Amino acid sequence: MDTLRQLYPECRSVPFTGAYLAHDLRSRSASSERPFFYANFVVSLDGRIAIPDEDGKGLAVPKAIANDRDWQLFQELAAQADLIITTGRYLRDRAQGRGQEILQVDDPRYAYLRTWRAEQGLKPHPDLAIISNSLRFPIPDVLTAGGRRVLIFTGADPDPERVKELEAQAGQVIVAGGERVEGQVLAQQLKDQGYRTIYSSAGPKILHMLLDGGVLDRLYLTFASRLLAGDPFAAVVDGPRFPKAIDARLHTLYLDTEGLEGLGQLFACYEIL
Repeated sequence: MDTLRQLYPECRSVPFTGAYLAHDLRSRSASSERPFFYANFVVSLDGRIAIPDEDGKGLAVPKAIANDRDWQLFQELAAQADLIITTGRYLRDRAQGRGQEILQVDDPRYAYLRTWRAEQGLKPHPDLAIISNSLRFPIPDVLTAGGRRVLIFTGADPDPERVKELEAQAGQVIVAGGERVEGQVLAQQLKDQGYRTIYSSAGPKILHMLLDGGVLDRLYLTFASRLLAGDPFAAVVDGPRFPKAIDARLHTLYLDTEGLEGLGQLFACYEIL
C-alpha cells in the first residue's frame, strides 16, 4: 500500500490516498458559527510558490515543484468544499484554453472523490466565488454547467453596466467591502448564501485578504525538496505587513518519500490562531 509517514502529532504510517479526506473538514464547518476557510500551496525550499511563466504572461506554479502527488492531495482538499475561491485570472486562462478544472472528478484517477462527494449529498463540483475588483473576465459556459453557481465578489461602486452583463451571464455580483473585497465581509456574505466549507485556490493576495480579515482557519503547505532562486517570484502571502504577526500551530506533518522522483516532500497543515 502507498503510504505517508506521519511525523506529527504522532509517528505512524497512513495511506496516501485519503490522507487529507481523513481531516474531515466538513465536520469542522458544521461545528462553527461561521464558514470554515482553508487554503493550500506548494512551496520550494527557498519560499517560491510561483515564478515567471514560460509564455511571459504573469507567474505560474514552478514545474520543478509541481507534482502529481501534491496535486492529488490538492484534489482531496477541493473535494471537501461547498465553494472554491478563485480569481478573474483563472477565468481568463480557462477562456484561452490554458486553465483546467479545479476539482477534476471526471479524471479516472480521482473518481473516488466524485463518489465521496455523492455520498455526502454534494454536486460533482463545488460552486465558485470569483474575487475581482476590475470585473474584466469572461465566464466560460463550462463553469456554469451542471447547476454550479458562480458568485462574483467585488469592491464598492462597480461599473453598473458590467454588473448587468455578468449577472445576465452567470448569476450574482456582490459588493463585499470598500475599495477592495474584505475578508470579514466576504465571510458574512458567504454565510448568508448558505456556504459552510470554503477552499481558496487563489493566490497570495487573496490569502493576505483572508488572513487580514481573520477568517482563514487552516493553511496547507507542501514543502518540495528543491531550491529555485530567481526574480521575480511570489511567496505564500502578498500584501502590506500585518499590524500584528498572525500565529499558526502545526496540526499535522507527513513525510512523502515518493514525491519529486524520490527527493521527497513534506505535507504540513497549520491551524491559524
